[in-house]
Amino acid sequence: MQNFIDTITERGFVHQLTDEAGLRKLLETPGQRAYIGFDCTAKSLHVGSLLQIMLLRWWQKCGHTPIVLLGGGTTKIGDPSGKDESRPKLDDAMIAENMASLKQVFSQFIDFDGDAALMLNNDDWLKGLNYIEFLRDYGRHFSVNRMMTMDSVKLRLERDQHLSFLEFNYMILQAYDFVELNKRYNCRVQMGGSDQWGNITQGTDLNRRVNEQSEAYGITSPLITTSSGAKMGKTAAGAVWLNAELCSPYDYWQFWRNTEDGDVIRFLKLFTELSLEQIAEYEGWVGSAKINDAKIILATEATALLHGRTEAEKAEATARETFSGSGMSDNLPELALNYSDFPHEGWPLFDLLVKASFASSNGEARRLIKGNGVRIDDQIISDDNYRLMAQAFKDGKPIKLSKGKKQHVLVKAA
Repeated sequence: MQNFIDTITERGFVHQLTDEAGLRKLLETPGQRAYIGFDCTAKSLHVGSLLQIMLLRWWQKCGHTPIVLLGGGTTKIGDPSGKDESRPKLDDAMIAENMASLKQVFSQFIDFDGDAALMLNNDDWLKGLNYIEFLRDYGRHFSVNRMMTMDSVKLRLERDQHLSFLEFNYMILQAYDFVELNKRYNCRVQMGGSDQWGNITQGTDLNRRVNEQSEAYGITSPLITTSSGAKMGKTAAGAVWLNAELCSPYDYWQFWRNTEDGDVIRFLKLFTELSLEQIAEYEGWVGSAKINDAKIILATEATALLHGRTEAEKAEATARETFSGSGMSDNLPELALNYSDFPHEGWPLFDLLVKASFASSNGEARRLIKGNGVRIDDQIISDDNYRLMAQAFKDGKPIKLSKGKKQHVLVKAA
């Protein structure tokens, strides 16, 4: 059985630990429980959450029991960590819909058969709290002086940005989640991103105060940015979603294939399960043309974890066929148009680029066209007023729309 702390340290997951010696002692006994919370603010998580999901996966692979805590309750408040403004308010129906959608992804990475893992909803205990009793029993354990020093609070105040009392309470409820999970499920460890360090340590402290003789531990992972300083999981077209209906397996594969050279080895350690010995061999490829082979390996292995080996290999084959100059592949993502919607003067190319998520606005799309960054059936189109006529689809053959050399979509009309 692999040692969890050694495994995640060697692969680059560790930013801070509350008590490494104590945690190592705890993990000598298999079956320990750890949790990570995920609020339900959207129908899908994006690649920025993948590091946390991989942490739970490694926790299970090392012989322990992961807990996925969905924030049915805390989503109603909003975590101010790393945010410049308050979250939009979501009603119960929207939160429930988002929660149902999020569950799809976790089952790809974590085995929930029997008691191998747990998926819980913190609304089960938060919705029944009595405000006065909660303040009396738990509020007295929190120092406002200390809470004001937390980055999630301090940064908002330094920027003179609004921080509601509702959001200020988030860290108290997150700490209380840890207490409830400890009481109900003997969960002794909370993990999260580095921006959660303050919230996590509040939880470990609260556990020591109210759960007598119960040690609690925290682990945080580093904030992942690319070599160029960009935030992980963000592209010009927006977030890279984990749900297949929002980001196809091919597009997901392409995201990893486009990894910067300086990030390939680090991402192989974090986002695949290839052995460190195997990854060490690929380090010799850095600085040479073979780094592209390492990118393909990264893309295929990362896609296989989320979408399955078959979809990953299909995406790789599609890319090879597309980039070999043989034309187009039926496995490319599709953009469906309706003949009845075609304007008489044709469909604006800039609008198609937006619909294909190749650009976030008409203006960006026009600039892309003028910069010779757009092709139709491998022919550069530089006229930003170019329009695609319905007659182009009369024989039923799709048209390949490309952004640069690596992003393609099949445009079909019916």
